Amino acid sequence: MTLSPTTRSRSGTETAWSKKGSPLKTSSAQSKIRSKTGANKRPTAKLASKNGTKLASKNVAKAAPKRSPKNATKRKSPAIAVGTRSIPGEKGKYVFYFGGGKTEGNELQKNLLGGKGANLHGMTSLGLPVPPGFTISTEVCTHFYANRKTYPKVLDSQVKASLAKIEKEMGRKFGGRKNPLLVSVRSGARASMPGMMDTILNLGLNDQTVLGLIEESQDARFSYDSYRRFITMYSDVVLDIHSNQFESALEDMKHARGVELDTELSAEDLKELVRQFKQIVRTSGKQFPEDPWEQLWGAVGAVFSSWMNPRANTYRKLNDIPEAWGTAVNIQSMVFGNMGDDCATGVAFTRDPSTGERKFFGEFLVNAQGEDVVAGIRTPQPINAVSRQEGAEKLPTLEGVMPKAYGKLVKVYQKLEKHYRDMQDIEFTIERGKLYMLQTRSGKRTAAAALKIAVDMVREKLITKEEAILRVKPEQLDQLLHPMIDPKAKKDTLCKGLPASPGAAFGQVVFDPDVAEKWVNELGRKVILVRIETSPEDIHGMAVAQGILTARGGMTSHAAVVARGMGKCCVSGCSAIKITYEQNLFSIGNTIIKEGDFITLDGTTGEVIKGKVDTITPTLNKDFQELMVWVDQIRQLEVRTNADTPHDAKVAREFGAQGIGLCRTEHMFFEADRIDSVREMILADTLEGREIALEKILPMQKGDFKGLFREMKGLPVTIRLLDPPLHEFIPHKDVELYELADKTGVSFERLKRKADTLHEFNPMLGHRGCRLGVSYPEIYRTQVRAIMEAACELIQEEGFRIVPEIMIPLVGDWRELRFCREYCVEEADAVIARFNDSLSKNGTAAKTKKITIEYHIGTMIELPRAALTAGEIAKYAEFFSFGTNDLTQTTFGLSRDDSGMFLKDYLDAKIYEKDPFASLDPQGVGRLMKIAIQEGREARPDLKLGICGEHGGEPQSVMLCHAMGLDYVSCSPFRVPIARLAAAHAAIENPRKAQKALSTKKKK
Repeated sequence: MTLSPTTRSRSGTETAWSKKGSPLKTSSAQSKIRSKTGANKRPTAKLASKNGTKLASKNVAKAAPKRSPKNATKRKSPAIAVGTRSIPGEKGKYVFYFGGGKTEGNELQKNLLGGKGANLHGMTSLGLPVPPGFTISTEVCTHFYANRKTYPKVLDSQVKASLAKIEKEMGRKFGGRKNPLLVSVRSGARASMPGMMDTILNLGLNDQTVLGLIEESQDARFSYDSYRRFITMYSDVVLDIHSNQFESALEDMKHARGVELDTELSAEDLKELVRQFKQIVRTSGKQFPEDPWEQLWGAVGAVFSSWMNPRANTYRKLNDIPEAWGTAVNIQSMVFGNMGDDCATGVAFTRDPSTGERKFFGEFLVNAQGEDVVAGIRTPQPINAVSRQEGAEKLPTLEGVMPKAYGKLVKVYQKLEKHYRDMQDIEFTIERGKLYMLQTRSGKRTAAAALKIAVDMVREKLITKEEAILRVKPEQLDQLLHPMIDPKAKKDTLCKGLPASPGAAFGQVVFDPDVAEKWVNELGRKVILVRIETSPEDIHGMAVAQGILTARGGMTSHAAVVARGMGKCCVSGCSAIKITYEQNLFSIGNTIIKEGDFITLDGTTGEVIKGKVDTITPTLNKDFQELMVWVDQIRQLEVRTNADTPHDAKVAREFGAQGIGLCRTEHMFFEADRIDSVREMILADTLEGREIALEKILPMQKGDFKGLFREMKGLPVTIRLLDPPLHEFIPHKDVELYELADKTGVSFERLKRKADTLHEFNPMLGHRGCRLGVSYPEIYRTQVRAIMEAACELIQEEGFRIVPEIMIPLVGDWRELRFCREYCVEEADAVIARFNDSLSKNGTAAKTKKITIEYHIGTMIELPRAALTAGEIAKYAEFFSFGTNDLTQTTFGLSRDDSGMFLKDYLDAKIYEKDPFASLDPQGVGRLMKIAIQEGREARPDLKLGICGEHGGEPQSVMLCHAMGLDYVSCSPFRVPIARLAAAHAAIENPRKAQKALSTKKKK
């Protein structure tokens, strides 16, 4: 028999292949591909091999005659479908064995062996108790997708050779009737993707080998429990039969026997479930394979196929994991946590993943298999006293019930953390009192935990300061600034669960992840996703939700682990709530909460609260302050803020801003106490009329600038002169125009004519920016006068240095800048001269030195022409500030306000890798910036360069700005810490010049 792996088709994105290699069914998307590429061409996945090949071989082996299930365990392993399209190293090694203290790979080979595989090899090398197994490398995944989901020719023989080594090490036989070898088949990409790909346990069981397992274990109940679990997993993962059908049959059996727990079912009950499960498979039109080799290749193919399933795709998008990485497959001898009360399985963290505290933290289940803990089907027990959560005080701990195994586990975790120099997430199984290690990886953690662990490990001399900086991701700092429940607030607490991931979340209750996605993306609502327990299939709903609430599951369940990784608030294991999906509601006693009702989650205490509760901004702790001191010592980019008010400026200074990179003066014009004067200026038909109105605006603007200068205390303040078109200040609805007519005494008809005159079809490219300064110089003159008078008065009153930077917007031609600059310099110098003259006349000149102000005039580079002619423009500009919002719009020809309607389609179709308004485009916008930087500095070597668009606080954009040699980035106040950390990352990973290390070499 020739086998091609049968892939999952539930997603509608993959093809199931028959035993002859022909497609059984094709999604509508694939049909469209065929119609475009030719009827005889099969669609191929987008994962390319190293040499970029995507074509698949047309050579498919013929199917061998079928044999009866009775002889299934005797027959030779079936041949696997192979592809002949070569990739580099096809004749090389694809399978890497580990076991008995020996390994063929190592922990540094994550790109080849995946994270899980590399660490299994690493733990084996450390002499830890790891069940023997082998890793099929990520290169096979590359080949698999480049060759119509087939394998390299040599893979079959390499797998057989490694499996033979496991048989020898364990003293068992794969497919044997006596001492049968059972294996697990698990995925393992180089980056951790918890629960996003598929796993199969107990593979190798069939109607014959189960009898051998009973004979060896002398435990029929355990054997049939393992068999029914295997049928469920294999049918779900490989045969595409949803696990709900098997779970329903299990629930019916428990109901019929009058029991609540799976562990209360007898051996005969479980044997009957095996029969029922196989009938479910047959009813679906499929056949459960009795041949262990057919099972194995089906499982391997399903795991490789799961790399492209919807939940894995979603997770990769959320975490910027490249599709081309692929996954490895790990095949490992089974050890059993479900053989009785001296067996257990668990998950633990070497430090608290929520807080980062240095305490061994974890959960376990007696008489269970590993997936039971993560799936959250049963609420697990704490491994020790410090892992106990509120309400679990009476649950026995692993330390109490299995002290010897627990003692060994403690020694193992200490060894692992010291070796890997990071907090570890470990999975273990205890089989008849003996401890086995199944996995170690760097654990997912909250932002607060990441910060504390990084700083603590520097203090413990495990890592360097540079490593600590890199351990905290810039995006995580955003989580630290998330609001938390105000302890003084009144609240109506409904119930309490486990505080799985901290923070506060408020939103409308939804029970379906698809509904969550629709409500958020289409209706703009904030939602709380409520589930009995989450599964990897829910990832898209979790991604858009403000918070997650589950009725079942512990602190190490899927919901908890993924929420912490996403920085989402999560309350898990809230057993008090009874969820009814059919009616879209949950109840706590007599209280009913329906879909659409508002609730608040407190992920720090585990409380579920009715309605909305007041929140406060958290105080940043000493660990944050210490890390940011290291950050500021190493970064080479200044970080400023975009601030229009003294309050914003104050907040930004508290977050470490080194000045203001953008003050938008038009925002000041919209204030209620001055909008009428602004409108009076716009409505004036003469220069004299406009100047009268501007005189009213002058003291208001001066007061604004004083407030900003006072908060910045000598740091540079970049003030953009008026930018938006004048029509934005005039109402357009008739009702509003009538109100304005009453206020100003100007007739409605005249106001209507003025509004029509100012109306533009494309205002973004219309009469705005420096074009206003050309048409109405008096506006910019007044603003410059307000800036300079504010500076002069503050210097005299408070005595600190002031550095105003006057920025002229939307310059596309050097002559525009020259025109505006000349009268701006004239006005600024005139203000200083008048002020010094007044000091002399008042007799204070003798007591006070003449005031000098170090002011600068520059421009925004936000049009492609400005970037391309930067050399000419730089002759009249002392600084460039890249306005990347408009530069992106004008480079792409996209409207930032309207492109949201179709940008998602571009991202889904992979035309754009990222939203260009969220992350700076390096090929187009970035190239224009490089031209402007090079030509600008050739014309003016001391030219200061910065960025003030929304990109200034986006980590990848900050990295790009560092690489291009900018002097500073500017962003909103709450993103200042993020930009500071991103700049430090850039300096460590791509230093501009040799820089002194912050700390000594890491401890070996």
